[in-house]
Order: sequence, then structure tokens, then C-alpha cells
Amino acid sequence: MSTFSSVDAFDAAIADMPAPDETAMASARNRQSQLTKPPGSLGRLEEIAIFMAGWQGHERPRLERGRAVVFAGNHGVTARGVSAFPPEVTHQMVANFEAGGAAINALCAAAGLDLQVLALELDRPTADFTSAPAMTESECLAALSSGAAMVEAGLDLLVPGEMGIGNTTAAAALCAKALGGGAGEWVGPGTGLDPAGVARKIGVIEAALVFHQVAPSTPFETLRRLGGREIAAMAGAIVRARQLRVPVLLDGFICCAAIAPIFAAEPAIVDHCLAGHCWAEPGHKRLLERFGLAPLLTLGMRLGEGSGAAVAAQIVRSALAAHNQMATFAEAGVAAGV
Repeated sequence: MSTFSSVDAFDAAIADMPAPDETAMASARNRQSQLTKPPGSLGRLEEIAIFMAGWQGHERPRLERGRAVVFAGNHGVTARGVSAFPPEVTHQMVANFEAGGAAINALCAAAGLDLQVLALELDRPTADFTSAPAMTESECLAALSSGAAMVEAGLDLLVPGEMGIGNTTAAAALCAKALGGGAGEWVGPGTGLDPAGVARKIGVIEAALVFHQVAPSTPFETLRRLGGREIAAMAGAIVRARQLRVPVLLDGFICCAAIAPIFAAEPAIVDHCLAGHCWAEPGHKRLLERFGLAPLLTLGMRLGEGSGAAVAAQIVRSALAAHNQMATFAEAGVAAGV
């Protein structure tokens, strides 16, 4: 049976999200206070360790089973000239992921993350959302459930990534519909559009917002009308991770936009998430500010694939190494209060 077998099942999942383990967090804070360093001297590394403790439910959290998943989908709106690349590139990049030749392959290997790839009906793009919902109800539920199926109990960290020509257009449309603001506030050059291309992209999103203006503004309806299969799959994976208390390391604009419609209704959806980095795409900084998440890295990256979050996973590893491997004052025979 699908994880999200109905719209009601999806709505129920986001209405009843578990909270972190406050006892584990308190124990982790207590351990931090005893480690051989001045209080707070490791800055955000301390915060990350406590965050991970809360979601894993252990005073000493771990990162032994970290999983990155690249979700791939194609978008009918590309017929409107919103991307610098043709939809065929999605197929080609999926083959590259599977052959081990993409950036995300190298970065996951460096970070010690298991990488999986899920291509979602690449030969059947979503509908052009300027004139129809991108997905039917059943298509959206299938995508949500496919994403959820990539997450299992016992994972220590989830890194969602994506590949889909045209998906920065969908991401900007989702943000504008869910969080307000004109299309121009959320649109950027994506994979390299010139100013004329950016203007065309804004026009396409404005047309989509008008078409869907009277549609219900629920998370599900916004995702199915303006999203894509890979975007809905990321949303499903992130919600399922919350159900299983698996912490999530968010990647760029598209990854974050996948949960923007959920955030608009249930802001607590980001509580189990860390922002891995801030994309160069201008809408991402604005979106992270709305989420209240400070990125771990700002490297000018805009590739997608989960690449920025994969790099940030090494910071999480460092945080846990310091938390778990440092001696306490008592163990080291060092006077407290240095």
C-alpha cells in the first residue's frame, strides 16, 4: 500500500508531525557543557550535534547511514522556453548519475553518503501548468509515495536532490503561490538564462498563477498544480523522514521549494531540517529566510542534484566527531571553567 494512498493520508501526515526528543537534546547539551572547551566555542557545530541528538533520540548521534537521493522528472512547461537546456538532458544526466560520473557521485563518495537515483516517468512529462494542473491527483500521490519509499527507519540523515530541466520555473511558481510575492521575486536565471529568458520565465509563471488563482491553496493542491514529479517526490521523502524522525539536510532552491506549500500551512515542517547551503539562485536566500534556516555553507553553488547538501554533510560529520570523541573535563583531568 502506498504511504500516501489518499489526499487525506498526506494531509494527516503533515498535521501530526512528531517532535524531537527533548530528553536526548538535554543530555546532548549536558555533554557539550562537560567537553574540554569553553562553552559555545564550537559555535554551530554544537548546535548541529544537539539537533541531531534530538531527532535520532540519542545523546551521541551518529552518521553511519546517510542517504542521498536524486529524484528526476520532466516538466511540460519547458515547451514555453523557460530553460537554457532541452528536456533530453534530464535523461542524459540520469544516465550519468547511474554511471557514477556526476558531481553528486563524487561529492557523496567524499562525504560517505549512499547515493540512490529515482527517475520518475521521464518519458511522460507533467502537463504545462500554464493551462492545466501539472499532475492529476493520482499522479501527485504516486510521486509523493515514491519519494516516501526512499526513506526507511534507521537512516541517520537524508539528503534530497533533484534533476529536471525546467524545475526552477516550477520551484518559483510554488513559492509565489504558497508564500506570496510576484513571480519576479522568486525567479532567477536557473541553468543560465539571459535577461530575455528570465523575463519570459516570469511571464510564464505569472500566467500560471492567474490560471490557478482560484484553486485551493492546500499543500497538496499547490504541489500537484505547479510542481513536478521529482518535486512532489522530494516533498514526500521529507514528510516521511519526519514521520520516522530522520533528520534532513536540505539542498538548494528546488529542494526547499518542494516543502514551501507545506510550510505555508504547517511551518513546523522545517523543524527536522538543516539548510545545507544557500544557492546562487536569488529566490533561495529569500526562501531560507522565510523558513528561518541559516545555511551551513554559502559557496555560490547552483547545480542542484543535492550537491551543496552533500558537501555540508561533512560539516555534520565534524560536528558529531567533536561531540562524540572529545574528552570531558573529568576524563582528561582538566579543570573545568577554562
